[in-house]
Amino acid sequence: MKVRANGIEIEVDDQGPQDGPVVLLIMGLGMQLIGWPRDFVQPLVDAGFRVIRHDNRDIGLSEGFDHAPRHNFVWQSVRARLGLPVRSPYTLQDMANDSLGVLDALGIEQAHVVGASMGGMIAQRVASSAPQRVLSLTSIMSSSGARGLPGPDPKVAAGLFRRPPGRSEEALVAYSLGFIRLIESPAYPCDEQDLRERVTFAMRRAYRPAGLLRQMLAIGADTGRRPDELGRIRCPTLVLHGEADRLVPIAAGRDTARRIAGARFFSIPGMGHDFPPPVNRLLLAHIIPFLASVPAKDTAP
Repeated sequence: MKVRANGIEIEVDDQGPQDGPVVLLIMGLGMQLIGWPRDFVQPLVDAGFRVIRHDNRDIGLSEGFDHAPRHNFVWQSVRARLGLPVRSPYTLQDMANDSLGVLDALGIEQAHVVGASMGGMIAQRVASSAPQRVLSLTSIMSSSGARGLPGPDPKVAAGLFRRPPGRSEEALVAYSLGFIRLIESPAYPCDEQDLRERVTFAMRRAYRPAGLLRQMLAIGADTGRRPDELGRIRCPTLVLHGEADRLVPIAAGRDTARRIAGARFFSIPGMGHDFPPPVNRLLLAHIIPFLASVPAKDTAP
């Protein structure tokens, strides 16, 4: 369903008991809400949580920004490497405000906020900018954005910037599968046919490469004050990261936890930068007890 959030149209999926504690799931770069797989969502619903997923702006079925001013991606990447400000059509704080707008549109005062990769960065901004709305923060395979942290493996970085060999569905699916294989969990490889079917379904639902590039610019523009602002977060925080993550190395997760007072950090052996079923079980073994341990905040004036 569509809701009006932060002045734009956002596609939302709402599952679970309407009176249950709310878990807001925020997905990462270029990924749609279906990037949160069923075997991640359903156990949360079975545990009594109301689970809200949404397509971030410019991706999936949410409102696009093709009308926004264009910024040369290569030049902005050079600026980022030189430590110069990156120009982007919108910011991660704008995307955090979208997430808060989803809660507003659904009449939800407070939520457990869970983000993966770029979604973890957005979740961090939600927690730092609207602490009264956040029961807890869970940051998965994400980063503080601090300068000096290690970047992607060179082969992964090259794959991220490689162009698809063609525009046919077959070529685009093959291209996506190739990149997923670069970042997948080495201890938990996905079944080839199942992965192909999921990638094809996602591509038929929405294919918006320009939105992905604009989201990348938003990440590049967000490496300024966020690392220090993490020190303002006071809600219970869980940081989870794969030990075999080649896209966002585990040092980024450790740095995130270090900057948030009282944050709990757990590394997942054999986990890369994806959500295969065995990894989902390992993640949820930490997440569900953590969420259940957090009491609701007093909203009385």
